[in-house]
Amino acid sequence: MVSRLLWRKLQNSLLLRLGGMIAAITVLAVASMSTSWMVAETTQGNGGAINIAGSLRMQSWRMASLYQRILQDNKPEHHHSLAQAIKRFDADLTAESILSVLPKDETTPLKYTYRQVETGWRTQIKPSLQSTDTYNATVLDDISLFVAHINDLVKQIEEATEAKIFVLRVILGVAVIGTILVVILSIYLVNSILVNPLRGLLGLTDQIRQGNLAVRTNLMGEDEIGQLGQAFNLMAEDLSKLYHDLEIRVEQKTAELTRSNCSLDLLYRSITRLHGTAPDREVFHHVLQDAEAVLGLGNGTICLKGDNDQQGHVVATTASDNISPLCRHANNCTECHDSRVVRMDALPDGRQIMRMPLTDAEKRYGMLAIDIPPNTHAELWQVQLLEALSHHIGVTIASEQRSEQHRRVSLLEERAVIARELHDSLAQSLAYMKIQVSRLRNALTHPDDGGEIAAALEELRDGLNSSYQQLRELLSTFRLRMEDADLGMALAQTTTEFAERGSLPVELVVNLGSLNLGPNEEIHLLQIVREALSNTLKHAHASHAWVILQRQNNGHVLLRVEDDGIGINKSAAMHHYGMAIMDERARALRGIIQCLPRVGGGTCVQLDFSPVNGDRPILNTRISYAA
Repeated sequence: MVSRLLWRKLQNSLLLRLGGMIAAITVLAVASMSTSWMVAETTQGNGGAINIAGSLRMQSWRMASLYQRILQDNKPEHHHSLAQAIKRFDADLTAESILSVLPKDETTPLKYTYRQVETGWRTQIKPSLQSTDTYNATVLDDISLFVAHINDLVKQIEEATEAKIFVLRVILGVAVIGTILVVILSIYLVNSILVNPLRGLLGLTDQIRQGNLAVRTNLMGEDEIGQLGQAFNLMAEDLSKLYHDLEIRVEQKTAELTRSNCSLDLLYRSITRLHGTAPDREVFHHVLQDAEAVLGLGNGTICLKGDNDQQGHVVATTASDNISPLCRHANNCTECHDSRVVRMDALPDGRQIMRMPLTDAEKRYGMLAIDIPPNTHAELWQVQLLEALSHHIGVTIASEQRSEQHRRVSLLEERAVIARELHDSLAQSLAYMKIQVSRLRNALTHPDDGGEIAAALEELRDGLNSSYQQLRELLSTFRLRMEDADLGMALAQTTTEFAERGSLPVELVVNLGSLNLGPNEEIHLLQIVREALSNTLKHAHASHAWVILQRQNNGHVLLRVEDDGIGINKSAAMHHYGMAIMDERARALRGIIQCLPRVGGGTCVQLDFSPVNGDRPILNTRISYAA
């Protein structure tokens, strides 16, 4: 049971298998080294035993030689030498080196031969050698047999030593072969269970790096490599899903960006169309066509209806028959225009109508309706784009209505200015001539008073000339105002006109900064400048004139018309009331006009007034005109 569990663990664990290989190599090496050491320990001293056993043969023959000498001459030194030889033989026969190589088992041949040598020595050879008193002729023969036994002992010791060395060789050989086999098996197993799978995983990883996320490995074991293969497959699958999700998200983002670009392009083209010129049916029709092409929905309709109107007015539609689906299904226009928010209405044929009010911040002007085909759903971005488009259409309609209203107000203001100018100039002159006509009619009833008739006719002629001159100046002033809205350019044209008319150099200096003057103020200033320059040409006999219009630090406007002539006398006999009219214009501007002597000679007409309007772009002009 334990072996099965161990084997299963080995099968399920790569680390245990690698550890088993290393352990097998280690155990084999330790076992071979231990056995070799044990064998080497048993052979230790065998060489000395062989040498000592071999010396026993020589000692035996030496003792036999000493024994013969004692028998021949019986000298005491020979007895002593023989006793020493016997003693040495006893010591060598029982030497530790010889006893260490003898086995403990008495039945072994080596032990039996040693016992024969020992017994022969103890019982036969040694007693015979020690009994030198009686001659024993068989001693030499016994020694020869004894030496033969010693030779057997030496031979068996040598054979035992060679057997141990052979065993040591066998053990070392088996250990080397076993180690080589285990190493080869380990290399094979490591290559098959580790290197090849890892190389395969590396190749699959390279394929994944190249973008092939469909690769999978077949490593499905329960060991670490199998778990790595399963983890690799899970990783590849997750990467494939993630990559697929990223592709979907990229496609979605691309589609959203495309829609955004199309939406921005639609809004840009629509705003360009709506705000480029005055919107009409054709402009609204093109806007609906562009929206239909971008959104991919049905037909669109723009219907205008005021809050007090009972009937709506379809200004543009992309329907094929130019009839909006709303007009076919709605009972009345009030029902269509009742909502001020985005509204979806279902039609009987399965279509839907999305209605959006055309409004700005102040007012509701109509409705934008989109026909949505059956089985089609308006997405959020489409609704938002339509809301933005409807807002721009509403703002455009409101802007156009406000512009039209401003044009009407401007026309009324212009007419009021013209009426005021006619009243202040021609009306007074005509009233004066009416008086002169009455005077002439009275004079005609008294034909004797010829002087009165001639004076009246002269006054009428002067009045007609003055009225004609004022009419020409008014026409010139109105043309300047209508042709150019810039006061500086209007003054420049005026000074140029008078400079050419009277061959008089006129220098113009305008410095109003960011001050914005109203239309009436500009007209009054122009008229005062023209009247002052006209007086300069008629009465001053000047060689140079200056028109200076400046803004003061206190916010007031100062106008000075100067000349270097002889000066102007303000006479009550002047029937055209030039100075009186300038006084009236100054009072209309809530200012003060003065006719002062100029430093250095000449006349200075000076007007100081406070404007009522705000700032505008900086106007700073300095122009000098000469005839």
